[in-house]
Amino acid sequence: MVKQPRHLGKPTVLAPSPAQAELDRVPNPHSDTDYVARFTVPEFTTLCPITGQPDFAHLVIDYVPGAWLVESKSLKLYLNSYRNHGAFHEDCTVAIGKRLIALLAPKWLRIGGYWYPRGGMPIDVFWQAGKLPKDLWVPDQGVAPYRGRG
Repeated sequence: MVKQPRHLGKPTVLAPSPAQAELDRVPNPHSDTDYVARFTVPEFTTLCPITGQPDFAHLVIDYVPGAWLVESKSLKLYLNSYRNHGAFHEDCTVAIGKRLIALLAPKWLRIGGYWYPRGGMPIDVFWQAGKLPKDLWVPDQGVAPYRGRG
């Protein structure tokens, strides 16, 4: 039996932290077909764990679903729960990828975290898991190397 999404079609409150945020999944109606689903998050925010100042990133999440899809409203709420959470760029990027792997068990997932510079240096973080199915088209993530990104 599939649990009904907890957020879809209902008023929701932002979780106080990523650990407390609830992600939902729904059955993949095309689980017999390999395809790439992409989520682009151009305004991701979190806090520096040292200074408490905001950090901003452009996230791109690509995955090849198996039996499950992530429900997009719950993903938005989960990602927004980072805005009051203190963590380094690497931690945020990899933790998001691992959380999605644990929830969905996709065939393949990659996340690119393109972080805006603080202190004059951008930090871009890339992580992937699983094996990309043969002959599947995966477009470039479309985020240029930092040159006054915007």
